[in-house]
Amino acid sequence: MAGRGRARRHHIFRRLCLVLLAAILYVFWGNASIETDNAVYTSDALPAAFDGLRIAQLSDLHCKEFGADNTRLYAAVERAAPDLIFLTGDLVDEYAEEPVSYARTVGAALSAIAPTYFVTGNHEWAQGNAVAEAVKTALSESGVTVLSNEFVPLEQDGQTIFIAGIDDPNGYADQLTPAELAQRLYTQYADPFWLLLAHRNNLFNGRYCRLGADLTFSGHAHGGIWRLPFTDGLLDTNLNWFPSFTSGFYHCTDEDCAGAEVFVSRGLGNSPKWALRLFNRPQLAVITLKKG
Repeated sequence: MAGRGRARRHHIFRRLCLVLLAAILYVFWGNASIETDNAVYTSDALPAAFDGLRIAQLSDLHCKEFGADNTRLYAAVERAAPDLIFLTGDLVDEYAEEPVSYARTVGAALSAIAPTYFVTGNHEWAQGNAVAEAVKTALSESGVTVLSNEFVPLEQDGQTIFIAGIDDPNGYADQLTPAELAQRLYTQYADPFWLLLAHRNNLFNGRYCRLGADLTFSGHAHGGIWRLPFTDGLLDTNLNWFPSFTSGFYHCTDEDCAGAEVFVSRGLGNSPKWALRLFNRPQLAVITLKKG
């Protein structure tokens, strides 16, 4: 009897070890593998020349490496065949030792695939103003268009849309405000179709939604870190429980700001490093613009 009891306990222990090992491997895979998600944004206002435009959005990399020298990341972006690439902040991490060289390498690789646009997130500025400026310079020198509260036109077949970008609120206080940026755009162009890159998802309602952009691209929430069933994530990067606006399309919920829409990326990295994702794989989002 004693022997059978020991054997049974040993069997249970082995099964628990296997379950624990499987759980560890699943969490590792869920943080190291890239999930490419496709979405479609449809608008009557989209100029016909841009019908079918594919945008790859990468957010919140936090200096993460997917394979040696990020080869798996670049391969995933190439397979997505984007026309444009949007980097919506926190490309580098507050605690990274070599953020500038990382930004330069990633910027060169992505801009070789498709025209690439970048806005800062809170982690660029957390490194200090000098590092944030060095990161922006490295990206510009690598072929990336850095948008610091400014907009640029994108022309095709005689038609134009605009891509605008807002620096993170931790940036300089003496530059154009988001509202001034929007006012300048509307002053110069009567009825523009424009896309807005703005890192912080939690500033869409009440602020960015009021600027008039046709579609805003944000990140920052890391998908709610742990994506539990029937929730929009368990915890956001501001340590708020059960956040919203963490993954995919959302309409503004302000009463007097109906119609404004944002796409929020779940991001790719982790910060701090111990904040592991659960049921929330790193995301490469591919948004196709459709007229209709």
